[in-house]
Amino acid sequence: MTTSRISPKWITSLQEKEIFVFGSNISGFHGSGAARLAMKWGAVLGQGVGLHGQTYAIPTMFGTTAEIKPYVDEFLIFARINRELKFLVTEIGCGIAGFTPKDIAPLFKLAIEENIDNVYLPESFLKFI
Repeated sequence: MTTSRISPKWITSLQEKEIFVFGSNISGFHGSGAARLAMKWGAVLGQGVGLHGQTYAIPTMFGTTAEIKPYVDEFLIFARINRELKFLVTEIGCGIAGFTPKDIAPLFKLAIEENIDNVYLPESFLKFI
């Protein structure tokens, strides 16, 4: 992955067709961290999965990485289908969910292997993929 496909460490604004990908709880309570920030770009209370406004929620607050993986896989399929969008992945699960980049990064391995070029990953994930 080139540096041009690294998501910014701090995302404070979005351009048209950019999507803020954040870790959520499955019930869609976006009370703190990146989830709270996502509210400004259209995240919906009560919706903890999928595309809402310029955001895409991946639940990370409910279980193990094995349980999170199907949601990441679903996101990667969505990204492949929606090539016109640019997905800026945050360090999902690495805040109050308690995971580390080493835990979560491998879940995004297909984004690299299949060259899903509209998915931008945190730099902290790259050394673990």
